[in-house]
Amino acid sequence: MVETVIITGCAGFVGSNLTRRLLDAGIKVNGVDNFSYGELRNIESFKNHPNFNFFEGNLTDFDVLDKLEGEVLVHLASQKIPRYSTAFRTLDENSKMLKNVIDKCLRDKIRVVFASTSDIYGKNPDIPYREDSNIVLGPSLVKRWAYALSKFYGEHLLIANNEEFGLNYTIIRIFGSYGPNQNLTWWGGPQSLFIEKAFKNEEIEIHGDGLQTRTFTYVDDTVDGFFRAVNMKEAINEIFNVASEPDEEVTILDLAKKIWTWVNGSDENIKLKFIPYKTFGNYEDVRRRVPDISKIKRELGYSPKYNLEKGMKKAIEWQKEVMGL
Repeated sequence: MVETVIITGCAGFVGSNLTRRLLDAGIKVNGVDNFSYGELRNIESFKNHPNFNFFEGNLTDFDVLDKLEGEVLVHLASQKIPRYSTAFRTLDENSKMLKNVIDKCLRDKIRVVFASTSDIYGKNPDIPYREDSNIVLGPSLVKRWAYALSKFYGEHLLIANNEEFGLNYTIIRIFGSYGPNQNLTWWGGPQSLFIEKAFKNEEIEIHGDGLQTRTFTYVDDTVDGFFRAVNMKEAINEIFNVASEPDEEVTILDLAKKIWTWVNGSDENIKLKFIPYKTFGNYEDVRRRVPDISKIKRELGYSPKYNLEKGMKKAIEWQKEVMGL
């Protein structure tokens, strides 16, 4: 195993869970976060760990990374889909942060593990998505594609730097991760707000008709994929989907009903409110998103341990505690 890892976005959802996993394995972690989306509570349990060093700062400033040491840099910090924000911020900050990460890794001969997204598969109708599947994005006037584009550009930039300058990389495409430390806004995914609304007996907002599907991944499984990518030579200069099993595909409407049932014992009195996409601008959703995880199973020995019910019930218990219920 490696001895020291740099993690950007270490106080965020995946970052904090990965940091804990690495520390438990005896690996030193130098973590960076500016708390734009991360939370101090996420690193509270290990902030005084002798193998953990935390640095607060914005990755658009190269000086934040300059003196950090490690054999692998896991780049998780990111602006996400601009559903309620601007496409400019997503494109601008994601590109600036990655450029600084690449410059750091080239200078210090560090391998980068890049957190990409299942969103880059876009509207490709050919399900399930393999790592070599076509990328089918929507029109430029629909700003939701800015996030996918920023990650797709990031993947190409890493591969180009490998070809030109010998940068070693691993690209991880995350499929709907959820669980303890998840952000409690839409940034964290629909399950976060669905859980909150179910506990409060309030209307669950469903974007569109709710028949769009996703394949959600419990965070321990997501972290296991990253852990293997960090430590295994078979991951070098490869792309992997990290996800649950394809048969865990669920509609957003069914997800809302399941969460309401797991919180309240039944979905008999569920309260739903359907929100047209036009409410938050010129938005376009993806109808189905299903992974093929045969490559990471074959090459890294990955196998998801959580189905949707087992994982979501753990997420519900964590969120109940955070809400003080």
